[in-house]
Amino acid sequence: MGNCFGTQQVDHHSQSTIKSSTPKSTKKLKDSNQNGSLPVPAPTTNKESCATEGRNKEGGKVAVPESGKILMSTTLKIFTLAELKAATRNFKPATVLGEGGFGRVFKGWVDEKTYAPSKVGVGMAVAVKKSNPDSSQGLREWQAEVKFLGKFSHPNLVKLLGYCWEENQFLLVYEYMQKGSLENHLFRSGGAEPLTWGMRLKIAMGVAQGLTFLHTSEKSVIYRDFKASNILLDGDYNAKLSDFGLAKLGPIDGNSHVTTRVMGTYGYAAPEYVATGHLYVKSDVYGFGVVLLEMLTGQRALDTNRPNGEHNLVEWAKHSLTEKRKLKKIMDPKLEEKYPIKAALQAGELILKCLESNPRSRPSMEEVLETLQKINAIKGNSKESSKGSKSKSKANDNRSPMHSKYGRNTNNQQFSMTRSHR
Repeated sequence: MGNCFGTQQVDHHSQSTIKSSTPKSTKKLKDSNQNGSLPVPAPTTNKESCATEGRNKEGGKVAVPESGKILMSTTLKIFTLAELKAATRNFKPATVLGEGGFGRVFKGWVDEKTYAPSKVGVGMAVAVKKSNPDSSQGLREWQAEVKFLGKFSHPNLVKLLGYCWEENQFLLVYEYMQKGSLENHLFRSGGAEPLTWGMRLKIAMGVAQGLTFLHTSEKSVIYRDFKASNILLDGDYNAKLSDFGLAKLGPIDGNSHVTTRVMGTYGYAAPEYVATGHLYVKSDVYGFGVVLLEMLTGQRALDTNRPNGEHNLVEWAKHSLTEKRKLKKIMDPKLEEKYPIKAALQAGELILKCLESNPRSRPSMEEVLETLQKINAIKGNSKESSKGSKSKSKANDNRSPMHSKYGRNTNNQQFSMTRSHR
């Protein structure tokens, strides 16, 4: 659903995600299981046991990150339809933030403490997701959102404030994310502010923390629909995962995967999942690799407007990620070469590991996060380094070639200290 909570145009052609724009070549995977809708849950709060431990891939227990928690009982507010009509000015078209298969997302205003509807600009802005009438897809995704976001609390998961189930309509109320989606910043020309190298790494580490929390929770959660439109940014560019409509509880009892109907977005879904319906925790890692590649290149995962042979970003770019000269050619021009090339190369190596065809060969999200933190520790940018090299070259004209070479190696020492060994 990818609710992009920012000032965006409405895409009336999106099949199952709420987002401002969808490339013509980005198609949704069809549901291969026609078993009908799931039973409707009673609109009451969840009462799950609080968990402080989770499972790692070997089945051993690991500590859940302190910044996240599994709630003993939810504090979700049950809104009335009348309240949400008042909060959104009767779902006025001017308040629409996005649209998709689930329905439309509207901007509304509520009181910060009571969540009672308020006037525009008074209290707290919220995003209200309203289902299409009689939409079985919307019902299933509404159920999943309440099930997962009502249970989990983490700084890198969008906060669900409440829900409404009335008159055959299903609505969800979220915190409003001021900067909209990562997709808008990467791909929309004009409007959204371009992202610096530092911002991109901050976003990547944020969503990696969110996925790590989900994967290591008591009942590991597979997010299943990781893509740029589902990554939302607050006013400080802190990234949060949104849209848990396709989320799935991970494998149990020693199983390596869950077999489920194939749903998701072409270009981001892991190949083993598309081919077999076998969903692994590390299927999310593949999607993360695709998005990280989008962040490096500024190109969509799939785009038929690109020249022949370049429609599929992964297939086109993966051979350029480990060579400095080739990598610089595919880096996002919006970065204006203001990034450490050694850091970009390490990011390229990480992407290739995430995109391994065998899910067992991919790193865990904990390992991905650790590598990103090392990459983030690399400072400087290629333009500055280039200018620095030229000035040092002039200053060293009267020195011996060996002395000059030694100086360059000394300057690059910081990069060797942070290279990933995975």
